[in-house]
Amino acid sequence: MAGETMVTVVGNLTTDPELRFTPSGAAVANFTVASTPRTFDRESGAWRDGDAMFLRCNVWRQYAENVAESLGRGARVVVQGRLRQRSYDTKEGEKRTVTELDVDEVGPALRYATAKVTRLSRASAGEGSSSWTPEPVPVGSPPF
Repeated sequence: MAGETMVTVVGNLTTDPELRFTPSGAAVANFTVASTPRTFDRESGAWRDGDAMFLRCNVWRQYAENVAESLGRGARVVVQGRLRQRSYDTKEGEKRTVTELDVDEVGPALRYATAKVTRLSRASAGEGSSSWTPEPVPVGSPPF
């Protein structure tokens, strides 16, 4: 959508994604990504860590269930989405503002890891279900 702030963050999950369900049954997964910049200090010949940024992320519906099943604490991920800012009042009456990421895409970062992908396909329309079921992906098949 025009005018939205899109960002891509590479970092590590600080905890396992928390999967919850709304009263209407929609799944939502929340997780935090920690991203720490590293720079090389030529004087000392060593890498130095900068200040870590912690970004709370939200993902919805079947995507939320896939994230909760696939990713865990410490996993290095690439997350892309829309930056959102919202305000709320605490129980003590204090006004707070948080910045969160509404996730459009998330996946494991493969620089230092490998991953096996299980493609999901819709259940046949005749079954009256909108759930997704795993479909095995043959080795060597194209990704489309």
